Amino acid sequence: MSSLPPPSLRQSRLSYRGGEHSQGERAIPEETPVALTYDGTTYAVMMATPADLEDFAVGFTLTEGICTSASEIEGPEIVSSDAGIEVRMWIPPERGEAVTARRRALTGPVGCGLCGIDSLQAAKTPLPQVTADPGVTLAMISDAVASLPSAQPLSLETRAVHAAGFWKPGTGLVAVREDVGRHNALDKLAGALARAGEDPGQGVLILTSRVSVELIQKAARIGIGVLAAISAPTALAVREADAAGITLIAVARADGFEIFTHPRRVTAPTPRKAAR
Repeated sequence: MSSLPPPSLRQSRLSYRGGEHSQGERAIPEETPVALTYDGTTYAVMMATPADLEDFAVGFTLTEGICTSASEIEGPEIVSSDAGIEVRMWIPPERGEAVTARRRALTGPVGCGLCGIDSLQAAKTPLPQVTADPGVTLAMISDAVASLPSAQPLSLETRAVHAAGFWKPGTGLVAVREDVGRHNALDKLAGALARAGEDPGQGVLILTSRVSVELIQKAARIGIGVLAAISAPTALAVREADAAGITLIAVARADGFEIFTHPRRVTAPTPRKAAR
């Protein structure tokens, strides 16, 4: 068994900037084939950053609807080889039968989202209704988004990865996970929260990427009520967030953000009455 590769490495390069050239190095992120297996059978092969793989495996299992609780998952066991990394899990027989019925082993591009799906009908499975309300204000959303950049060490080093963070009122930033794939970063975060016993419905999910429909689907399956992203959503993502009851916030910048669905969860502070 080989040891896991580091999440980043220093790569020599020749730089041309401002009419000048220089030799040097740049930190770049690693991406590695990661096979997720259940009961000895490969379900998906994802290209991912080789870090936080236990979180990745548990989170993927939950956000893909394979299991509904981390307690149903035995493992993960990580086995590395020259060909890549295998993450082995064992699940209850009834879950395994469902996986076998829909399984399609695939090698996806970075962060492929619709894994194990082999029909258009399966891609449109209704999402659970999210009722969680963490009780956040406009200022809290701004604080949550502002807290993420400094908590991304791999991004600060390489400028080439996505992140997903979880922020709670009264606590602040609880967890952050990074990956070359935006879907993978969310899966890693979901796994970290599940393994720590955190309730995803009691905080804000923060994403550094655009919001595509797969991210909404994953968020709904773990009970996220409020999602805030720094980029824009797709039209389908907005429709799915609206149908699932998720408050979708996007284009979050230092000067504000835009709320696309279910704004009721985000309240403005009550203005103070002027003293008489």
